[in-house]
Formats: sequence, structure tokens, C-alpha cells
Amino acid sequence: MTDKTVLSDLPAGWTGGAPDDDAFHAMAQAALATLPDVFLQHIRDVVIAIEEFADDATLASLDIEHPYDLTGLYEGRPLTERSIDHSGGMPDRVTLYRIPILVEWIEGGERLDWLVRHVLIHEIGHHFGFSDDDMHALEDMA
Repeated sequence: MTDKTVLSDLPAGWTGGAPDDDAFHAMAQAALATLPDVFLQHIRDVVIAIEEFADDATLASLDIEHPYDLTGLYEGRPLTERSIDHSGGMPDRVTLYRIPILVEWIEGGERLDWLVRHVLIHEIGHHFGFSDDDMHALEDMA
């Protein structure tokens, strides 16, 4: 912003605060739209959730001591582990943890929408049973 920036130059709804859940959902939806079509049909039922932090039980189950150390989580059965014997379960879920992502954004200096995209694609990669190398290639494709 320059000294000549006026209020009308700011984005609609700007309050100067951190992006809220709705803004994170919008960034996540925009990130999903960049994925190749071949992947979209397999993730249409994956629920995207935004939470402030992971709860204590989740952190303990992952052996993570500090809530700022977890930016995202995939919960479900990867496609590579499914069979016709598995049906009727809860939908797969990717949770983005807003506060840890915001802290990483502040500390790292990259664009927030890119960071949200990175975390989301990483977690969706688990849905496909991808390795970390596979997930980096997917990010490059998107």
C-alpha cells in the first residue's frame, strides 16, 4: 500500500484482520479448481473443513506436541486401500488448521493462497495414497 491508497482501493470486506474461515474455504475451492480433471472425479465427496487448531486427541494420536506444528490432516481410507468390502463409512475429510497456516504464512512470507493450496494438495495426496514425491509432482501439474 502506498500513502495514496484510499479506503476504496482495499478489497471488499477488508477489516485488517486475518482471513476467516470463509476466506480459507474460498482459497481451498480455488486450489481444487486448479487440479487436473482426472483427479477431480475422485475428490468430489471429500469434505474440506477449516478449524482453528487440531484438538488434543488428534495431536496425541499423531505424536505432535504443539498445535502450531499441524497445518492440515487427511482422515479417511486412501483410494489405494479400498475395496468393495468397504462401504457405508463416513466421507473422507481434509481439515486445514487456520491458525498454524497463518503463522507459517507470516513466518515464511509466501502468498497465503499458495500456502493453503500447498497444504490442501498435500492432504489430498494422502487420499490417493501418494508419496511425498508424488505430491510434489501433483503440485507442479496443478
